[in-house]
Amino acid sequence: MNAAAALQGRLGRLWAQLRTRLAPRREGTAGPLPVREHVDVGGTRAVRLSAFDTQLVTVVAALVAFGLVMVYSASIALADNPRFSGITQGFFLKKHLIAIGVAFVAALLTVQLPMSFWEKNAPWVFVVALVLLIAVLLPFIGKVVNNARRWIPLGFMNFQPSELAKLAIALYAASYMVRRMDVRENFWRAVTPMVVAVAFVGALLLRQPDMGAFIVIATIAMGILFLGGVNARMFFLIALVMLVVLGLFLAFDDLRRERILAYLDPWNPKYAQGKGYQLTHSLIALGRGEIFGQGLGASVEKLHYLPEAHTDFLLAVIGEELGFVGVAVVIGAFFWLTRRIVGIGRQAIALDRVFAGLMCQGIGIWIGFQAFINMGVNLGVLPTKGLTLPLMSYGGSAILMNAVALAMVLRVDIENRALMRGGRA
Repeated sequence: MNAAAALQGRLGRLWAQLRTRLAPRREGTAGPLPVREHVDVGGTRAVRLSAFDTQLVTVVAALVAFGLVMVYSASIALADNPRFSGITQGFFLKKHLIAIGVAFVAALLTVQLPMSFWEKNAPWVFVVALVLLIAVLLPFIGKVVNNARRWIPLGFMNFQPSELAKLAIALYAASYMVRRMDVRENFWRAVTPMVVAVAFVGALLLRQPDMGAFIVIATIAMGILFLGGVNARMFFLIALVMLVVLGLFLAFDDLRRERILAYLDPWNPKYAQGKGYQLTHSLIALGRGEIFGQGLGASVEKLHYLPEAHTDFLLAVIGEELGFVGVAVVIGAFFWLTRRIVGIGRQAIALDRVFAGLMCQGIGIWIGFQAFINMGVNLGVLPTKGLTLPLMSYGGSAILMNAVALAMVLRVDIENRALMRGGRA
């Protein structure tokens, strides 16, 4: 009897321990976590990649898929253009599919790397970006398209170093603010090194020239400095100084000044067939679309009237074929995406992961601000700039770097969830 009672008691204790381990944790309750929940988000061990933001992934995948359809629709007529002689109707579709495939593989690899890896190597990523920005200016390396030397041919795609520079500045600025957190209230000590770095990048970009990329990069850097706690009054002072410098630059650059004048009066006969040509045809396309559009594939402006319809002016084709409803859906998706990325960054900062949080918010500024500029250009509320619509427009290096950046955001979210489940940072 005694042996049977002892055995029964031991089995009861084992069952109680098993129930404790298998039972889901309730908020506010104590007790040991299952062994699989104890993770090290800052080390080399993998976190549970099954716990991630499915809504974020779904919205990104939807934008990429929608972009693929619209790139095909916008580029199908280019086979008849003498400028693209010898290509098939599906030429740009195939190249865009290859770029998406490469981006998907790069994103899968990126999401495996802990944020501690990027924090440690952020300065080196910035150095690599600088080297490539210098290399693209060399005649035997950089490729010239439309009087701009911005691409390095890689065979399967043309890589644009300015896209890497956008990610690099987000990483470097976040790393810099973490390292210089003790002097953030001293404006000149905190900001001067970053101003020098951004100015050097800007000088290289303006040699290409690529004013649009420089504006995006400067905005990312300034946004991270502001969110990192740099004195607000001095921050706005340097923003004012940058605007004055930009104004002076435009005043002494006849080409860009003419673009501004064409933007202000695109229907003027002086500009309608010149610098205002793209804007006027973009507005015509959007006007034809009305509320529900002419129907998928039914755009007239893409038939050799609207230049760069599959890249910079993809939104105009969306507006013509799918109308106000299609444009509103795209705007809403980018608004949600930007808000979600910034929210993940804010959550990381609340968990005392400052580098990851600032980097996320920098990527949110990048995606949101570039989408805002592209949409503004298409809608005629901003001067023409050579910036694509993130995740959607044709462009291999842009899709690749967007995917890598968003994979980093997803990794931050995964590590945030691991910490909130009780993982070790």
